[in-house]
Amino acid sequence: MKGERIVVAMSGGVDSSTAAALLVDAGYEVVGVTLKLTDATGTSASIGGRCCGPRDIEDARATAALLGFPHYVLDETATFKHAVIDDFVAEHAAGRTPNPCVRCNEKLKFGPLLRFARAVGARRLATGHYARLVRDGEGPIPALLRAQDRDKDQSYFLFGVPAALFTAVAFPLGETTKDQVRHIARRFGLPNADKPDSQQICFVPDGDHKAFVEARGGAGRPGDIVDENGARLADHRGTHRFTVGQRRGVPIDAGDLQRRFVLRIEAATGRVIVGPREALQTHVLQVSDLRWTSGRVPEAWPLRCGVQIRHRAAAAPAWVAAPVGSNCAVNLDTPALGVAPGQAAVFYDGDRVVGGGWISG
Repeated sequence: MKGERIVVAMSGGVDSSTAAALLVDAGYEVVGVTLKLTDATGTSASIGGRCCGPRDIEDARATAALLGFPHYVLDETATFKHAVIDDFVAEHAAGRTPNPCVRCNEKLKFGPLLRFARAVGARRLATGHYARLVRDGEGPIPALLRAQDRDKDQSYFLFGVPAALFTAVAFPLGETTKDQVRHIARRFGLPNADKPDSQQICFVPDGDHKAFVEARGGAGRPGDIVDENGARLADHRGTHRFTVGQRRGVPIDAGDLQRRFVLRIEAATGRVIVGPREALQTHVLQVSDLRWTSGRVPEAWPLRCGVQIRHRAAAAPAWVAAPVGSNCAVNLDTPALGVAPGQAAVFYDGDRVVGGGWISG
């Protein structure tokens, strides 16, 4: 509504800045806020413009000044360390492959931002996520849908956000493509219109997550790399250096030129089991810590849906079995490759996010 006060979460990137510009143009009273999640001072992020660096805060502040609205910074570094970084390190130590972006949205990002919005008298929070929220008349909680731009869709990262929070959230870029966002940003003269997208985990700006985990005491147990029959092929310096489906760093037997892939990681023993690509195929997933974007457990079981097991993967047709507690089995029509425990499995009904959980096996 014209004149309504709305808070915009501003990362310093072009997406959130363009979302803010569109809302200003539409007549909203915008208040900008940036979450400081980690201290990137002295790293490549401080000059490279990646998420959470000092430059990003300055880019958000410059955008707010250009568009004529106030800008604030909330320091959530302590909460972020506990909820996201410590979890990231512990998951690697346990032989799993975490997804910190999903955890950040689930555990941290939306709660503090919405509390800030209420504190400044705003009814809603807007972010630069590529996703859609649509009210379908089935209840107070809007449906979470994929974005119009499939290449930039971020609904996979949002399934864990407590459903009730979506009643006060807006995604202005849900119907917009990335090319259109760049064009709009240039039209408004935004200082970050041509700023590159961040490609790394925000708190690992140099991309070396192995060194990051080791420096924080999360190194997995060293041990042997073995084939499917238990024959030793080589040793390794820690299970945290591997993920299911990985090929790089896996030894090749001198008498067998067939490439091997990581099939399983045994964190307790330090063993990394490797084998041929076809051995990666999985028909059944075990998914735990379930949540549902409607706020309610579906009534009809088994549930027919598409299941997405990685950000860039297509949703695969599957049957989701009735949950036992907060766990369920997922039966894929076609086997998937490289299913990594610790990653998110998100359930879709067409474009609509139904729910999801974390792959446990």
